[in-house]
Amino acid sequence: MTREDLPAPAARPGTGESRWPMALAVLAAGGLRAALPSQLRNGDARWVFVVVVVALLAVLVIGDPGRIDRDSTWLRAMTGTLIGLISAVNAAAAIRLVAGIIGAARFSTNANVLLASGGAIWLSNVITFGLWYWDLDRGGAAARARGSGSQPAFVFPEMASAQYVAPGWYPKFLDYLYLSFTTAAAFSPTDVSAIKPWAKLMMMAEEVVSLIVAVLVVARAVNILK
Repeated sequence: MTREDLPAPAARPGTGESRWPMALAVLAAGGLRAALPSQLRNGDARWVFVVVVVALLAVLVIGDPGRIDRDSTWLRAMTGTLIGLISAVNAAAAIRLVAGIIGAARFSTNANVLLASGGAIWLSNVITFGLWYWDLDRGGAAARARGSGSQPAFVFPEMASAQYVAPGWYPKFLDYLYLSFTTAAAFSPTDVSAIKPWAKLMMMAEEVVSLIVAVLVVARAVNILK
């Protein structure tokens, strides 16, 4: 199948996707951050990050209430800022986790805390990459809904099996979250194929982060339990 064979999303007014799945994922990332021990939060107050992401979400909802169908530069910039903030905060926590394990920090000597922290960072990583895939593919959610996006960076099974989905189908946030989860869990592509270089590089980065966190956390926890 060539790119020209891939069905483009239909430009149907009012078919923008709901913001709730994306918003709940962002709030989940904030909650996972709050669950980390202070050493992995760099000592900041537990709920500061949650307040910040809620404020940024509120701006997005006010700027594009209802379904996501308004394609504007400032909304794209605000969305990128929100996702970038989540990415930076989780990356910093992952680095501190790895450094703590290597340096035998106090939190890394408790198997329960270590596993919980590693799991929170791993899940946040899944959410983070799911948000990036969702925001970057075909120019973002609003462009996909309007049918004005560029060529796809990811080929979903529904694109090759259009008879099984509703007319005008296009991938929404949960599709990208599923892509991110399977990439992180399997450390490889599953039923969704990346066909643009940036998408392949991002999937490689997600796999590397997931592999490092999983291997180090599990190995350290097993060593403690022994």
